[in-house]
Amino acid sequence: MWTTTGTSSGCFDPLLASPLCSADATFDRGWLSAVTRAIARPWTHDELVVAFNLYCELPFGRLHQRAPEVERLAALLARSPGSVAMKLVNIASLDPAVTASGRRGLGNASVADAAVWSEFHADWEGLALESARIRQQLADAHGLPDAIVVGDDVPLDDHSAANAGISRPAVVQMRVKQAFFRKAVLASYEGRCCVTGLSARRLLVASHIVPWAADPKNRLNPRNGLCLSSLHDKAFDAGLMTLSGDHRVVMSQAAKSLAEEPFALSSLLAYDGQKIRLPVKFAPDEAFLAHHRTSVFLG
Repeated sequence: MWTTTGTSSGCFDPLLASPLCSADATFDRGWLSAVTRAIARPWTHDELVVAFNLYCELPFGRLHQRAPEVERLAALLARSPGSVAMKLVNIASLDPAVTASGRRGLGNASVADAAVWSEFHADWEGLALESARIRQQLADAHGLPDAIVVGDDVPLDDHSAANAGISRPAVVQMRVKQAFFRKAVLASYEGRCCVTGLSARRLLVASHIVPWAADPKNRLNPRNGLCLSSLHDKAFDAGLMTLSGDHRVVMSQAAKSLAEEPFALSSLLAYDGQKIRLPVKFAPDEAFLAHHRTSVFLG
């Protein structure tokens, strides 16, 4: 069960996706059935890898058994949606950003859960690709449709790949990695620009804090990402803006020199000094933000 401190909404059962009447409310039979099945059939390492991948890519509010993504993974794993949702909640209890917000999980994340959490943090790129491979193997074994879905906003472009001399498998891997990072960052920020609150998905960018080329190890680390509008992504990449240690927008002198332009004033400078919307999961790493302030920001 999850509770949020300092609220009057009681508690929230992520398996049922509905509020419970009080903090000491009892689980229903569906929950108990999921618990019983989970105890009877331990999770394998491969199952935990794809579950963690889904945790990264799902918004916090969809970590429940009725979410279509949970149902699809349950079908691939031949498990109940309740069992998968319970595992996602276990994984969430390992996320410092979640626990720091006052939420608390089931409290029974396993040693294996923690091990996979550490594996992903040690090799985001490798585990994202491994998860895609496992999902595809499961889909093939069950005769289900292709499990590797990169999404409409991360399209494959075979022609440009051919012109660049890149093979189709390499392009697929590239898009899988890009899609993982985008989904993880947008999910963490609940699909909104952390500066403006814009929710138009096609205008949102999973922006790297430390540039892609500067830190290969953390290219897919969600804590190296910010969800920004296209405009603010460009400004951030160009060093026209950065974030302070307390997560406030800081505009450069170059940006401030545009104060005579109405558009720049309303779209950029109006946010100078404003605190960003912090993510529900995977809070931005201060070391990455410090790197941006010293190595990218124009000052």
